[in-house]
Amino acid sequence: MRNLNLDQLQTLIAIADLGTFAAAAQALHLAPPTVSLHIKELESRMEAALLLRGRRQAELTSAGQLLVEQGRKLLAASDDLIDLVQRRASGREGLVRVGVSAGVSTRLLPLMLEALSRRSPGVEVRLEAVGSAESMKRLDTGTLDIAVVASPQPAIAGIGLTPWRIDPMVALLPAAWDAPDLVTPEWLSQRRWASFSAPTQMHGLIASWFGQAGYHPRPFLALSYPGALKSLAAASQSAAILPLEEVEDQQHQPGVQIRHLSPPLLRPMAVAHRLSPTLNPAIASVLEVLADFGTGPRSAAASAPLRA
Repeated sequence: MRNLNLDQLQTLIAIADLGTFAAAAQALHLAPPTVSLHIKELESRMEAALLLRGRRQAELTSAGQLLVEQGRKLLAASDDLIDLVQRRASGREGLVRVGVSAGVSTRLLPLMLEALSRRSPGVEVRLEAVGSAESMKRLDTGTLDIAVVASPQPAIAGIGLTPWRIDPMVALLPAAWDAPDLVTPEWLSQRRWASFSAPTQMHGLIASWFGQAGYHPRPFLALSYPGALKSLAAASQSAAILPLEEVEDQQHQPGVQIRHLSPPLLRPMAVAHRLSPTLNPAIASVLEVLADFGTGPRSAAASAPLRA
């Protein structure tokens, strides 16, 4: 039995993305007859029709859609394998694929990467913005090496979870608002506020904070990027509930003010990775750097309120 030809698979994906055989041929620098031959041989190998040839565009059949979806993963894995072999051959330490959820501070990430480059200059980190649940699935399937996830997470055999940070959440408010020293669910429920998108655990964490006080307000806007939530407050559009670590650089900005929450709301996070008797040195290096940036629990209420 012949194995799947990755060049033919790449041709099918190019047709799916570009819409026509001619456009795929041009993008792949192939002669049009070669593109047609690739698809013919691929359909023969699959024993299924993969494309519906129209006058203007080619459309995927259901079988073709499935092959394209899974084929993208296969080509990505092939590229990763080539990169790993080339790194090993050239003496570089390796590539580590790290998933980060929306709750990971964008201020911390550059600091961690800088620390890693000093400690292990041969290690390259490929960051992927992935939700916590998806990160756990990808660790299980082997398409991620490490993930920084919201805690807790359901246990998965072969995946280790280490507590990493427990950071307080705060309210970032427009400077023009007349705000109390401590922001309560009752006070904020009567105003415009923005939140992380569902189904992120950050969204659930904030919803639970309101719910435990008996309130179930809808956010004015739901976004996945912390920087966008900060910009809404700076533009006097709405409040945002964010980790303190994310907004500490805003304390002296004239357009915003920062307030602690009452009752306090904590954001626990963990580092997840696949367990192995012999840990890859590159992965070990990244785990060590992450550990250096971990913290124990931090009090969500300060003796004096934060003021921007």
